[in-house]
Order: sequence, then structure tokens, then C-alpha cells
Amino acid sequence: MDFSVESIILLLSIMLLTGVLTTKFSIRLGMPSLILFLAAGMLLNNYIYFENAKLAQLIGIFALIIILFDGGTQTKWKDIKPIAGAASSLATAGVMITSIVTGAAAVYIFGLSWLEGLLLGAIVGSTDAAAVFSVLGNKNIKKRITSTLEAESGTNDPMAVFLTIIFIDLIQIPETSIWEAIGSFFIEMGLGLVTGLLLGKLTVFVVNKIDLDSSGLYPVLALSFAIFTYAFTATIGGSGLLAVYVMAVFVGNSDLMYRFAILRFNEGFGWMMQILMFMMLGLLAFPSQLIGVAWKGILLSIILMFIARPIGVFISMIGMNYNLKEKTFISWAGLKGAVPIVLATYPLIDDVENSDLIFNAVFFVVIISALVQGSTLSWVGSRLKLAGDPKNRSIGELELINLGKTETEIIEVTLGEDSPITGRELNEIDFPKDTIIVTITRGDEVITPTGDSIMQAYDTVYVLTQKKKRKEVRKLLTVKGQEKAKKKVNP
Repeated sequence: MDFSVESIILLLSIMLLTGVLTTKFSIRLGMPSLILFLAAGMLLNNYIYFENAKLAQLIGIFALIIILFDGGTQTKWKDIKPIAGAASSLATAGVMITSIVTGAAAVYIFGLSWLEGLLLGAIVGSTDAAAVFSVLGNKNIKKRITSTLEAESGTNDPMAVFLTIIFIDLIQIPETSIWEAIGSFFIEMGLGLVTGLLLGKLTVFVVNKIDLDSSGLYPVLALSFAIFTYAFTATIGGSGLLAVYVMAVFVGNSDLMYRFAILRFNEGFGWMMQILMFMMLGLLAFPSQLIGVAWKGILLSIILMFIARPIGVFISMIGMNYNLKEKTFISWAGLKGAVPIVLATYPLIDDVENSDLIFNAVFFVVIISALVQGSTLSWVGSRLKLAGDPKNRSIGELELINLGKTETEIIEVTLGEDSPITGRELNEIDFPKDTIIVTITRGDEVITPTGDSIMQAYDTVYVLTQKKKRKEVRKLLTVKGQEKAKKKVNP
């Protein structure tokens, strides 16, 4: 069917409006929004015939870049540093074990060959960043657990992509060398890690040094670097998705100008891409075909949720400092989402035998996983007594006046217990010239600062200062900065 430009724009607008409105229902119904996005796409399937798997794959990968960049920039290094080993093990060994167990089950359930079954297992073996970031974002699960899951979902895509591609190659080119493939995997991971770090440093340097005509261009600049990171890394043979996540974590944990504008832009654009991606993937699915694999899909989903994922988690986390309840919750939080469906387009594009069956099975597994696991995470966390303090939207995320091309800016600093100004009155602090604290947020309270205001640990202060004095101000407010200053004086 041919569409005019106006029809395509109308379709996109309907998809976005439908997606935004369905998020309200998803919160009330207690289910992940991706379910309703997929359902809306499948509903539109009744009126629009769409089977362009390559276009869906392109949009899916582009959306994943945005989602990983958004999730990475909001990830605190201090949270993931203690759990980096566990997350890495889950993202590699955990995904491989889960894929093998699921693939073996798929062989017998769907009557596939061993390579086809293992291909299906590889496609659904990883947890999905888009699903995990969106579902865990408003859950009050302990930070250590959510950080583990977010780090795992942000870094396990390379293993899933590698396994998917190697099984497709083995099906179509039986003489493919396993050992060469394993070697290429480590090269991809290494290049992804290195280029992500280097391009993250370049991004921070350019954003902080360049003087653009409009402050609204800084979020676009940062996002452009994320897209370039993926494309450049993939071009030289590395893992583009891993590089984007590493780059985003570095950027998010650096002293970055226009941080608020960049983070808010990423958040909104990330939501838009989630809506378009899931609805586009929903358009690829035909309900009549899904019904044909319903009971088999349910059986495979049960095996994946209750057997394969737990086996992968418990084996890959041997020796890790996690108790039984924590491992059980991590097992249950192995959410599936966009990544498996995007990966399921690979065999469709390569015309692998039984690719339609594999796609429909994957789609069904994603729906069951998101519907069952996603909607019960809070309940499972409470039953396992892993719930932390209720999450509130940080008042620190204020929309402050944009100072554009002036020589001043507003920077944000959260005070630690050992901050040099914690416990002191404002009038006792010797700030640089033309520097003032304009706002203080303390928990749910916004405080107008006065001379006798006493700074407390975990206050978030917003400081108006000249751009050239931003480092001096940070040194004054943080222990790390004070220590650096002392080393310069007493080397």
C-alpha cells in the first residue's frame, strides 16, 4: 500500500498520541507501558499492512541507541562500581546459559533443529534495557539490586547480538569457525569498551569547551555524539551498543555544562523513541499467527521465566555477594522487550528457515514476560523484603532559567556528609566573587537560602557563578575538590 507524505505524518502523530496516552493507563493497571505500545501497534495492524522488517530493525536500533544513552547518563558510577563484576557476569555467562537452556526447550516445543532452537534461545536470552529502565524507574526496590539489573541490561546486548549472528551463520554457512567467532566477540567487546570511554571523554570535552549560538543545541550535540559512537564503533568491528552505554555512563558522571537540558531532552526523546519502536514492532506482528503459537509460546515463556533465567542467574553469580532472596528477585526481573524483537528481525531479513515461527514465538515470549514479570516486580520485591524507601521524583530536577550565551551558569552540587560546608551557615562560607546559592532542595522541600541557612548533608544546592569559576566552586563544595587543592599546595 502506498502512503502520501501527509498520511505517514498522520500515522506517526497517531502513534505518538496513542503511546503517550496509554502510559497513563499502564500506570493505573500496574503493567509496563511497552505492553500497551505493542498492543496499539497490533491494533493498527488491522488497518495498515506493514512487513518491512529491515525498516523496523533500523528504527529499533536507533531507538536503542537513544534509550541506552538516556539510561547511561542517569546511571551513577558510585552505584554500579560495587556491582560491576556481578553485572558483567550476568551480561555474559548468564545470557549464554539462559540462551542454551531456552534453546534446548525450544527444540522440543516447536520441533526446530538444534541450531534453530539455539537461535531462538539466543534472541530471548538477554534482559532488555528499555524494559528494565522503564519498569524499575518507579519501583522502590533496593538500589543495589536495581543498579545490578540496569547495568546488566545496559551491557548484555553484545552477547545476545553475537549469539544471534553466530547461530544464523552456522545455519546458513555450516563451515563457520566457532573459534574465530569467539575471538571476534572479545574483540567487539574490547573495542566497544575502549571507544565508548574515549568518545565519552571527547563528548565531555567538546560540550564543555564549544561555544554554540543556542543553548538548545547542546542536547543535540550530546545525542549526536551518542549516535556517532554507535556508528563508528560498529564500523570498526566493535560493539556499538556497549560503546554507547559506556560513553553515556562516562558523560553522565562527568562535570558537564547544560546537564539539565541534556538529561531532560534525552528523557523526552527516549520516551518518544520507545513509543515509536514498540508500536512499529507491534505492526510487524499478525495476531492470527500469534494465536497459532499461543500454547507453545506460553510453555516456552514458563520455562524461560522459572527455569532458564534462574539457572543462568544462579550459576553466573556463584561466589558473588548476593543472598538467595536477591538472586531470586534478579532472576524474576529478567524482562524481555525491544531487543529480542529487534533481534528476531535478523533471521527474517536473512531469510532463515522457520524465521516467521521464530519471530512469532519471540513476540509471544516478550508479551508474556512483560505482562507477568513486569507487573509483579513490586509485589515480588515486597514479598522478598527487598523494597527500599518509596521513590519520589527528585526536586533537584528543576527547570532553571537558561542563561544562554552569557558568561554565567547555574551548577548543581549534592553535599555529602563530609562536604566542607556541611553544618555551616551560608554567611560563614567564603564564596568566589559574583557567586551565590540561588536554591537549596532538601528531600521534598525547596528552600530559599538566607545568610543564616545551615547546609545539611544530602542537600542539593544550585549555585549561580561565572563559567570560568565552576571548578573553583566545586572544589569549595566537595571533599574531592578540597583534596585536589591541598595536593597542589602540598605536593
